[in-house]
Parts: sequence; C-alpha cells; structure tokens
Amino acid sequence: MSAWIILLVAGAYLGLLFVIAYRGDKAAAAGRSLIASPYVYALSLGVYATAWTFYGSVGRAAASGIGFLPVYLGPTVMIALWWVVLRKIIRIAKDNRITSLADFISSRYGKSAALAGLVTVIAVVGVTPYISLQLKAIATGFTVLRGYPEILMVEPVPASIWQDTALYAALVLAAFTVVFGTRKLDTAERHEGMVAAIAFESLVKLLAFLAVGAFVTWGMYDGVGDLFTRAAAEPKIAEVFTIGGGSVDVYHNWASLFSLAFVSMLAIMFLPRQFQVAVVEN
Repeated sequence: MSAWIILLVAGAYLGLLFVIAYRGDKAAAAGRSLIASPYVYALSLGVYATAWTFYGSVGRAAASGIGFLPVYLGPTVMIALWWVVLRKIIRIAKDNRITSLADFISSRYGKSAALAGLVTVIAVVGVTPYISLQLKAIATGFTVLRGYPEILMVEPVPASIWQDTALYAALVLAAFTVVFGTRKLDTAERHEGMVAAIAFESLVKLLAFLAVGAFVTWGMYDGVGDLFTRAAAEPKIAEVFTIGGGSVDVYHNWASLFSLAFVSMLAIMFLPRQFQVAVVEN
C-alpha cells in the first residue's frame, strides 16, 4: 500500500475519534450525557485490549496455541465478581472523590501522601515501557501495511528521528490526551468525550475481529468444523491445541498458565487506564 493511503485513512479515523470526543464533551457541558449507558460503559472497558495486545495475543496464539487464553480467562473470572468487588471500589471512590489509583490506595491507609507518591512512581515506571510497546505496535502496523503483501522487517533503530513512525504516533496521541483528557484538573471532572471515543473504538475492534473471524471461518475454510479438522491434520498446529504442546515450553506448563491468569485478573482491575475508565469515569 502507498504510505499516503495509510496516512489518509488513519488521519480520517483519528479525525472521527476527535469529532466523537468533541461531541461527547459538548453534550456533557449541556447536561446531555452521551455515555450515561451501561452499553457505553461496557464498551469503554475495552481499553484493556490495545494495539500491543493485538500483536501479543496473536503472536502467543501462533507460537503457543491455547497459551494465549489465560490473558482473557483471568479477566473473565474477575468480571464475574465485579458486582461485589468493583461496585465497592466505585462507592469508595465516589465517597472520597478519588481521581486516581494512587488516591485510592493512600485513602485506605490514612490518606498518606508518601504512599500516594510511591504508588504514582511505581505506576509511571510500570506504564512507561508499556506505552513504548503501544507506540512500537502502531509503528509496526504501519510498516506491515506499507509492505503488504511482502513482509518488511522493522528496523530496530530508525535511520533518523524524522523517519520514526512511533514519534508521529506519540505526538498525535499526546495532542488527543491534552485536548480531551488533561486540560484542567478537577476532582469532580469526568472526561466524557474521551470515554465516548474509547467506546466507539471498542465497537470498531469488535466488528473488525468478527469480520476477520467470519472471513477465515467461512471464506478461507468451509466452516468451523473444516477449520479445526484441517488444523488437527497438521502435527505442528495440532500440538498447540493442548496444554504442554507447542515449541515454547515455558508457556505450556500449568504454573505459567495460572500465574498469567492471576496477573491478568489484577490487570483488569488495577492497570492505571483500567482504573480510570472503570472507576473514576463510572
């Protein structure tokens, strides 16, 4: 594909997200919330799955088969308990006008400023490499599309900073955050435009994955039965359908699967972005 086509489509999509976020903020200011719906709230929780998640999950599935499932089984189990756990966290947050994960943890220990500062530092240190992975995933996606159907190798270090796709992705995302996320700090403020944009993007993700799944299942193969029959006939594919199969042993022992599921259970609750959307923006 031509780079200008990719940039045009990406720019149009980002422009649409800007419009949705703008309309969401305007509606909130006029007292007509666009996000006061359980469906929008549920879709906004899709912030859990990101560009890096796409590459990570598909990559794990390709290398280790069902080894990718704990990343989603853990949150699914946790969500089944949300009517008890998350509801209580939200009530505490509303009563104490909590606006961040650091506020929440410190409030449980006498509103300790030192503890809040420590939690903030840990969150920043933990989130920084994660954000870099997100930007790398976007840049990699651009490179893959630009070379399709050939596979272009991604350069570890761009020849020039001006040739670094991740830099431009970071600038655009930073602008979006400044405009719709951090213009002012107000303990009572909710970012309705941002939540509306996230919910819309989650809907796009769902439709995209359903479209790809339908194409693979009924376009490339003759239904689900044919797909799994053909997979079972290939020894290298068949072995990754069992726990312990595949080529990467560490992904296929029970301890690894359970630990991954446990970490994912915590992630769906306490990733900073997840806490923001699930609790603060509720």
